[in-house]
Amino acid sequence: MRVTAPAEPIALGRAWRLHPNVALREESFGALAYHYDTRRLVFLKSRALVELVASLEQFESADAALVALIPEAERPQYARAMARLAASEVIDVA
Repeated sequence: MRVTAPAEPIALGRAWRLHPNVALREESFGALAYHYDTRRLVFLKSRALVELVASLEQFESADAALVALIPEAERPQYARAMARLAASEVIDVA
């Protein structure tokens, strides 16, 4: 069994983007994110998370993206998911 440590929180007040070397392939469950440099494949298991990640560059901050796209009660969970994606280099600071 693989156990991963919780990712460090990200700076929600900063602008984030999908890493330029990451490709998203939409799937029925959400999407696959493939990083061409690290050759890491990451599963995004929610369509809302895919929409959030794909549109990060359109917002002045990650927090603004969360407010615009994610219901308030679910934002902490999506912020944690974004922290894991940042640790995996799927998203990075714009």
